[in-house]
Amino acid sequence: MEGETAAKAAGSSSSSPSRYESQKRRDWNTVLQYLKNHKPPLSLSRCSGAHVIEFLKYLDQFGKTKVHVLACPFFGEPNPPAQCTCPLRQAWGSLDALIGRLRAAFEEIGGGLPESNPFAAKAVRIYLKEVRETQAKARGIPYDKKKRKRPLTAKATPNVDDGESSGGSGGAALVVSSTMV
Repeated sequence: MEGETAAKAAGSSSSSPSRYESQKRRDWNTVLQYLKNHKPPLSLSRCSGAHVIEFLKYLDQFGKTKVHVLACPFFGEPNPPAQCTCPLRQAWGSLDALIGRLRAAFEEIGGGLPESNPFAAKAVRIYLKEVRETQAKARGIPYDKKKRKRPLTAKATPNVDDGESSGGSGGAALVVSSTMV
């Protein structure tokens, strides 16, 4: 409760909250309403990563991103030529941003130790990773892990003398593009 009072005081010191703060407040209120309407109703202190995933799946019904299923003839095509009956879902980027705002809101209200934050649970991170990979496959766009690129960028830095003016990451992108063609 004390963190919530501090957050309100900080928000009232400026003339109006930022777009991010307003969205974070709306998202937080949506989660609290979801927990209140949950059968049985849940308090925030009893909310777990599994409940957060349940909430994210609930939000899919309001999604606007078509995610092709395996049986769809357009599965794996970035720009399908016709309409299909595949379900609309929340886009991965929207879910990822939502979880980031909810994680921050939980910490601001003084929800406890960071380990007790249900929005930062390992299960939620795994679920988001699966959503990202599923949506990328359905669109036919491979997802390259950034972790694999970082060591290459660090090793490619000494190669800047080879005439590359954009640095290691730009050179790595050019190599990827040339191998795709």
